[in-house]
Amino acid sequence: MNTPADLRPIPYSPAVEVPEDKEIETTFDLKDTMHGISLKTWQDSGHAIRSVHAKTHGLLVGELTVEEGLPAAYAQGLFAEPGRYPVAIRLSTTPGDVLPDDVSTPRGMALKVVGVQGERVDGSEGDATQDFVLVNGPVFSAPTARKFAGNAKLLAATTDKAPNLKRLFSAVARGAEKTIEAVGGASATLKALGGHPETHPLGETYFSQAPILYGDYMAKVQVAPVSPSLTALTGKPVDLKDRPDGLRDAVVDYFAGQGGEWELRVQLCTDLDKMPVEDASVEWPQDLSPYVTVARLRIDPQPAWSEQRAKAIDEGMQFNPWHALAAHRPLGSVMRVRKEVYAMSKRFRAERNGVAIAEPTDLDQLR
Repeated sequence: MNTPADLRPIPYSPAVEVPEDKEIETTFDLKDTMHGISLKTWQDSGHAIRSVHAKTHGLLVGELTVEEGLPAAYAQGLFAEPGRYPVAIRLSTTPGDVLPDDVSTPRGMALKVVGVQGERVDGSEGDATQDFVLVNGPVFSAPTARKFAGNAKLLAATTDKAPNLKRLFSAVARGAEKTIEAVGGASATLKALGGHPETHPLGETYFSQAPILYGDYMAKVQVAPVSPSLTALTGKPVDLKDRPDGLRDAVVDYFAGQGGEWELRVQLCTDLDKMPVEDASVEWPQDLSPYVTVARLRIDPQPAWSEQRAKAIDEGMQFNPWHALAAHRPLGSVMRVRKEVYAMSKRFRAERNGVAIAEPTDLDQLR
């Protein structure tokens, strides 16, 4: 385990969280915007979907194994003791409307760890799950909740409109992004608007982007592929021409014949100036604190999508960073405003689709 001997993580203090000016108003504003996205797609399709990460590319079941012998600073919360837990996994892309996959946007990976015991965050009492909601980029698209709410309004204005124009723009954006990357840069904005490279989602590394409490400390989370069959897919293009569900096809094809392993890693905060809690757009320097492996995720060969799994996972579950142990409470304004938004989204989908969305106690029916 590559852990610097002199690493000194900063203990959490309530003083590190500073509510943004008018944060309560921002929360209501963002909730209204996301409700509008959900309402628009429901009116157009007759089915209620998520207001972000609406399109599913894979539904999987795996096992998370917490490492033995973790240093004290990393043996916190869920990771305090070695153990094995069943996990439900959902792969997605970020928009709130269901688009052809050649409108190429950032990829998401959401994990629901089941059978977790311990004190819970407010609103999660009685549950036994720990969710990690991740995207394949190290930083969030906005620094603060207010900026996040403003960006969401721009996206809401285009929801369920002009899909062919979005496809054309995506092709242009991908070309522009390649130009920027050729000189060593990257544009989160271009990627979010459709300029993400048409790469295989199973080769990506995924990040929490915003921090969470990590027992006595604060951390960001990363899930990275490590088995050779997965790392071979890193940066590998997927042919999406005339294949509106090409990403799902690629995930299904992979898991039909083989499985894989990922490492779940955490990066502890060691410098509040260079590793801020309240600015989710800042990448925490890994030379100050590297990502350290605390658990391994194993997914065996299986059907990566089916009607049964869609009903049980896609429709019957919600992946939410506020499904959490108190030891892993989300931190920062972006995370705080998400709490009410996720609650709204869950109610909206449950009421309009006539389904019960609940936290599972086991995943036996999906194996």
